[in-house]
Amino acid sequence: MADTKADLAAAKARLGAFAKSAPALMQGFGAISRQATAAGQFSAAQKELMAVAIAVSKGCGDCILYHLDAARKHGADEAALIEALEVAVEMGGGPAIMYAGKALEAFRTLT
Repeated sequence: MADTKADLAAAKARLGAFAKSAPALMQGFGAISRQATAAGQFSAAQKELMAVAIAVSKGCGDCILYHLDAARKHGADEAALIEALEVAVEMGGGPAIMYAGKALEAFRTLT
């Protein structure tokens, strides 16, 4: 993630291009995403950090960037991110450690 902001912009551009190609699908997925990340018992920031943890354990670099950006915009701080990353490592093992390091680096770059 040498150029985190450019990588995030590229991921969003790819997502936008797919949305233009499959608008009905993406409208439905967008509704799911808005509902899933809306504040409830957990804040929007906490839900985005959950998404980061899942992305780390699944090894999805674009998802990590997308949800880190959203978590940061909702007020998540580095200490909360680290706790989420600890859970991701517990669930994802060694590969999650590598993605956790990338996620922390990206968060610091976006801040």
